[in-house]
Amino acid sequence: MLGALIAYGIQPGPRLFVDNPDVFWSVIISMYFGNIVLLILNLPLIPYISRLLAIPRPILIPLILFFSITGVYLVSFNTFDINMMVLITVIAIFLRLLDFPMAPMLLGFILGGIMENNLSRALILSDGSFSFLWERPITLGIMVVAVVLMVLPLFNRFAKKPGLKESIKSGAGITADKGEG
Repeated sequence: MLGALIAYGIQPGPRLFVDNPDVFWSVIISMYFGNIVLLILNLPLIPYISRLLAIPRPILIPLILFFSITGVYLVSFNTFDINMMVLITVIAIFLRLLDFPMAPMLLGFILGGIMENNLSRALILSDGSFSFLWERPITLGIMVVAVVLMVLPLFNRFAKKPGLKESIKSGAGITADKGEG
């Protein structure tokens, strides 16, 4: 939904209600109608929709690829968008193999433009100096927390000992005898 609003040049956020009330209320009303229609359609179709889970992967994956590529191409009729989708897919698969969560990547992709605009606005206000990031205690605290949260998963991954779980499961870490009480 955020991607669709951004694609149409509408800035999502708290100002959407003030700047584009027609779009805001259209979205709210369409959600109500959509929920009613889905309720009417989905209740009798649940047994048939659940059969989609039985489709084998060799058939399902090409269908998903076909509809994804068709959808991307139909948005702007540009092959560059298809190449970008393939590149992002390869990067996402690589990150998935390394056990990175996909939700932060998706949020970064959607909100990256907004963050870039606000950073350029802040740099203009501070005459091109990044010192506003550490001059005020609140921004310094937010930056420190952000850096710690970014580094913490990497530290946890390297700090794990491979044999620790096995030694705990086997009882090697227990010092008291079970017979004494």
